[in-house]
Amino acid sequence: MSDAEIVVGIDAGGSKTRAIVANAQGETLAEIVGTGASMSPGNAEYCANIISALVAAALESAGMSDALPRVLYAGVAGTGREAEQIALQQALSDREIADEVVVETDASVALADAFGDRSGVLLIAGTGSIAYGRSPSGVLGRCGGWGVAFGDEGSGAWIGRRALSVVAAAHDGREPETTLTGAILTAAQVNEVEQLIPWAIAADREALAALAPSVLAMAMQGDVRANTIVDMAVEELALHVRALARQLFVDDRAAFDLALAGGLLQKGSLVRKRLERRLRASVPGATLHAEEVDGARGAIKQALRMATATL
Repeated sequence: MSDAEIVVGIDAGGSKTRAIVANAQGETLAEIVGTGASMSPGNAEYCANIISALVAAALESAGMSDALPRVLYAGVAGTGREAEQIALQQALSDREIADEVVVETDASVALADAFGDRSGVLLIAGTGSIAYGRSPSGVLGRCGGWGVAFGDEGSGAWIGRRALSVVAAAHDGREPETTLTGAILTAAQVNEVEQLIPWAIAADREALAALAPSVLAMAMQGDVRANTIVDMAVEELALHVRALARQLFVDDRAAFDLALAGGLLQKGSLVRKRLERRLRASVPGATLHAEEVDGARGAIKQALRMATATL
């Protein structure tokens, strides 16, 4: 790979997509953030349009609009199944925006940034949730990430869905009144609880996840039901880590490195603080990775490795 060649790394989730342009030395030349581009069955063209537009904007920002990247390495949420991965890779390749295109999961590129080739567990909780890791012998494993319909426990979308149930129950009198009612109505931009029915039917996982900040805000103000939802989310996320640790390290009390990523687990966040406390009791062998995990940076590392290997 010559000094003049460049690579692009993508980290695409439900709420946002980041693109980084880097040179052969791994130095960042430009970075752009755009709308989410997570995959679901049948939307490969839509995601490819978002990613290709973001790549073009990043190249323009770097003053290299006419350049053709050596490798485009994209970590995209929702590509855990081979069918979605192949569909998006083909859609991006058809746009001829790089010499070579690779599509992996967002968890894969985040793991590459957190640990490289070393063993460890990565927990991601944002719009969705998943635990992903590597054993000391190099075996990869995952726990969760089953999607909003019946999984992604502890994620933003899961929290939003739980909050809707609480609001409905409180409206019926099955549960006590809660400040979540007003907060969720405001977040959904409706005036009456009954109006949440068509709103929820039309809501995708990003819309559900957009309710989570209101739940966290009410929890910090002391609302009992909001705090219960947060504690349930924390317990689900801790179970992801514990189950994967047992899978990869045989014993869930074995020593291993743990990295946290995603919008819900940013340093100082309510969910992260409670999760760290819970993990000390439920997964005592976990040592928390100090550095922030950057999926786009991980994608750049993988792109550079690929570009060098294929010379």
